[in-house]
Order: sequence, then structure tokens, then C-alpha cells
Amino acid sequence: MVVDRESNVNQLTHMKGKVLGMLTSRDLLRRINAESFSDSFSTYDSLLDSQISEFVTPLNRVIFIRPEESVRKARQIMGKVGVKCLPVISKDGRVEGILTARDIADYHFGSEEKGGKRAYLDSLTDRVGLSNTSMAEPSLAIREQIREEEMPLYVNSGVALLPHPFKTEKGVASNRRAHGPQEFSSDDTLSEDAYFLKTVKIGRGTKRRSFSFGGVADGVGSWRQYGVDPRLFSKALMKHCEEILDEKVKKGKATVENLLRPQDLVEEAHKRVIKDDIVGSCTSCVSVFDEKSHQIHFTNLGDSGIIVLRHIDIEDTVDTDENKTNLRVAYVSQQQLKEFNFPYQLGWTGKEITEEDGDGHAFKGASDFVNHAIHVRRGDIILCASDGLFDNVSTEEISRICFEWEYENGFIDKRGDISKRQERWSKGVTKNDVSRRTITDLAVRLTERARELSLDSTIDSPFAILAKDNDIMWSGGMPDDCTVIAYHVVGGRD
Repeated sequence: MVVDRESNVNQLTHMKGKVLGMLTSRDLLRRINAESFSDSFSTYDSLLDSQISEFVTPLNRVIFIRPEESVRKARQIMGKVGVKCLPVISKDGRVEGILTARDIADYHFGSEEKGGKRAYLDSLTDRVGLSNTSMAEPSLAIREQIREEEMPLYVNSGVALLPHPFKTEKGVASNRRAHGPQEFSSDDTLSEDAYFLKTVKIGRGTKRRSFSFGGVADGVGSWRQYGVDPRLFSKALMKHCEEILDEKVKKGKATVENLLRPQDLVEEAHKRVIKDDIVGSCTSCVSVFDEKSHQIHFTNLGDSGIIVLRHIDIEDTVDTDENKTNLRVAYVSQQQLKEFNFPYQLGWTGKEITEEDGDGHAFKGASDFVNHAIHVRRGDIILCASDGLFDNVSTEEISRICFEWEYENGFIDKRGDISKRQERWSKGVTKNDVSRRTITDLAVRLTERARELSLDSTIDSPFAILAKDNDIMWSGGMPDDCTVIAYHVVGGRD
């Protein structure tokens, strides 16, 4: 913990100073890695001599646990957020200590089992160093996997967008009856969602690589009551993201070594939106796929996000009523909500938000976005979408729709046998051209299903389930704009 030593001594808690934030080795390594190729620090020594205040996670962003909460709760929080330590803070704000993953791992062991000579002899002596050993040859499947991981991967992408079904040029009706007998809206220019897709090529010769950028932004419709068009902010943010990439590549400033991170891209685009004085706000998710590292890096804020779907071995599959395929969720991004149906947002009111404005707003800066990198595999399906998808279509239903698309286009058999798919790949039958032609159809299927379920008043949608968890009576779906960018990870170009 970082403490301000200039603060007065608190006579009640005998704590010197005020806790300002938290600093971990992860914070230091992340900042050092980010600044290594930056002009901000001319030398490595100057980086190390910089002030702690430049690295620390401020107190208002520190995730904590209460002393009276269970070890189970601590494990759930650590797993959900991806951290290995949690400050223990009482309700009156006193820091009682720090709980680490190692503390939890050692929870059931006494001191004699963990330390001393006997513990070392019993547990470690025969395990330090190896002699007269040999490495078994990897199996054919493992060798094939290693070979695949040394080869670049590519993505085919497609996008689909549907506006709120009750939306017209005059606004949005509150329900089907108020919308009247007219057809549901299909004019995507009415949508408050926006997106961009951009592939950039960086480097020369053998070092030339492709990076596939994409992003969605969901404009906050409540701005309409203040006479502000909610579409303008989200569309401007995505437009500037694409323009910035074009400028970086054209001027030769984008290289493999200092490729613009999604968070940096959003931050620079946000600055331009502010410069244009466009009032509004949105949730957002921006990603980049690196063909060589087999990773998709993304940054997101609010309830727009990413989901990664992957086939598992048939032998490991347990059929349930909800999921009868072996295409499962490998990753789903976490939503950030101030409270139910009130996501954190990137925005601009026409003036800077200060402490005097209080904390009733949900505005955050680009530095508050969640940043993550996911290692993907050939055959994975990646979806980047606004909440219109996630509020209405369960992850099981999303998996089912994606599996049907795969099966109908011959990427997988009806059982989802990945060994047969691997055999097809080994023969050079990639079907990449089919993927490229049909990936947009997958995005269309998902948006159409989201709309269909949003109008069904008889179901318990993901939105309705979450509403009831927050003591709000809600049945059926949640009509909204819906945007889906679908990516299919393939093994090469035709």
C-alpha cells in the first residue's frame, strides 16, 4: 500500500498517514513494458527513478475484501478479476492487511508442514535436480499442435447491425403498442451503436505482419432527453479510431515494436471527440488480432465486450439440456457497471468532470478500461458485440448458433469431432474461402436472434435474470440496438 506520510496521525487507528493506493509488481512490470519503447523515458535508469505516483493504482480503483467475508469469496474475486492479492479493508476504511493467493494455498497447513528442515526433507530433497532422465517423444497430435503454433494465424471477419426494433426518426417507442402497426426498424443509420474494422500491414519483407483491428461502441440513449443525439458520440469515436490507424500507417509511425495498443487508440480517439466538442457517451470494446503471437488484445469499458468460443475434446463433453455441442466458451470479458443497467461509460459533457461534480456519474477515462490479451487457436470463433447481444442471448444459445454455422458450412461434423477437423487441416483442406464468404452470415444470425429474443415476453433473458437478482421485476428480453463483429480464426490465406 502507498501511504501519504504528510497526513496527520489518526489517533484512533494509530495509522500514520492516509492510504492513497496500491502498488504491485504487476503494476511495475506493465508500466515498464509499456514505456520501454516510449520517448517519455530516455533511459532505463530514468524509468526506475520516476515517482511511485506514476505507477500506483489509485484508491478509487483498488478492489478489496472485508475481514468478515469468506475465503471462498476472496477466491472468487481473485479469479474473476485476475489478481493474486486483495487488501483487507474494514467498513470504517481501516486497512487490516493483505490477503494473497499464497495465504489461501497455505490455509490448511501448519507451520511445521510449511517450514523447517523436516518439511524440506520430506517434500523437496528428492525433487531438486534431475539425473539420468530422458524426454519422451511428443505424440503425433502434440507435434502437430506445436507445428501449428509456430505458424501464423489469420482471421476472417464480418459484421452485422440491427437498430432497436421500435426506433424511428422521431425517437424510440417504449413498447410494441406505442410503436404501432408499422414494421420493425431496419435502418442501421438510426442505431446508436457504431463500429469499425481495419486491417493494417506493418513492417517489410519477412517481418511484414498484419494486424486486424475492430471495435464497437454503444451510444447511451438517455442523452436524447437533453436534446443530444446519442449516435454522434459513438460514431465519432469509432471514426477517429479508424482515421488514427490510417494516419499512423501512412506516416510510418506504426511499427511491430511500438504498435498502438487498443487502449492508446481509444484514448487518442476520445481526445479528438472532445476537441470536436461532441457531447455524449458510450460503452466500448476495441481489439487487435496479432497473427504471429496468436493473440487478440482488447480494451473494454461498460457492457460491450468479447466472447471466445472453442471446441473441446468430445471425451470431455458432458451433454446438458442447455448445451449439446462441444463448442464452449473459452473466455468472456467482464462487464463494468456502476449499478444495474448503469454501465461505466466514456463521455464528454462539454466540460471536464471534477470532484465537485460528485460521484453520481458513470464517466471513466481510457486509463480505466479493462485491458486483456487472449491466446487463441485455429478454429476459434471470436465475437465482439454490444450489450444488445449479451442482454438477450445466453452464452449457451450463442454457442449453439455458432456451432450450426460451422456444421452447415462444413467446418466441423455433427458430433464436433476435432480430430477429423485436424485431419482435414493436415491434408491442406482449409476451407478458408468458405469462412471468408460466410462469416458475415454468422454475425447476421446472431443479431437477428438477439432481436427475436428481445421481443419475446415469455423468456427469462440474461437481462431479466440479472434484473431479478437486483430485486427488479422484469420478464422477457430487452429491445435494443445490437452490433456483432464475428471473427473466425483460420490457419492461412488461400
